[in-house]
Amino acid sequence: MASMRVSLPNLLTWGRILLIPLLIVVFYIPDGMLALSGKNLAAALIFTLAALTDWLDGYLARRFNQTTRFGAFLDPVADKLMVTTALVILVWLDRVGIFVAAIIIGRELAISALREWMAIIGESRGVAVSYIGKLKTGAQMVAIILLFLFEPIYFIPTYILGTALVYIAVVLTVWSMFYYIKKASLILAGNNE
Repeated sequence: MASMRVSLPNLLTWGRILLIPLLIVVFYIPDGMLALSGKNLAAALIFTLAALTDWLDGYLARRFNQTTRFGAFLDPVADKLMVTTALVILVWLDRVGIFVAAIIIGRELAISALREWMAIIGESRGVAVSYIGKLKTGAQMVAIILLFLFEPIYFIPTYILGTALVYIAVVLTVWSMFYYIKKASLILAGNNE
């Protein structure tokens, strides 16, 4: 059995996965120990840390040539677990509509399945992350952080901005899904000629 290479990027990805239970537990702390505003701030900070490690692990892997097949598999899994968990919590807190969460989570599952299928047939490069996919991820991450903060910070209406940004993320989510499906369809059509 091949050994799994331990690297800082992979450790950061595992760390992001380990933040998921912490994100959940924050909202189960009794109100007498931590008020809702404290829970909101803690969740926003945990999610921000996760988002930063997402960027950092990719940067370090490329910068120091520590990319691995395992890391390429684990990184998107960690991202999807973190985003899905955050959206479920935000639905539970009544800060995001279930329809919005279903679109985002459904797209993540569909595109993950598409990428897996394309990898099986040796065409994974055809559905590599695109610019629109990166925009979608950025919009989702910032929206989730703002929605966790919830209460205005000075004159910044975090909930209103977060809500607007999550709807922008939904549009980008659907757009990027059709973009990847179209790319995959063109590749498959070319292979069948």
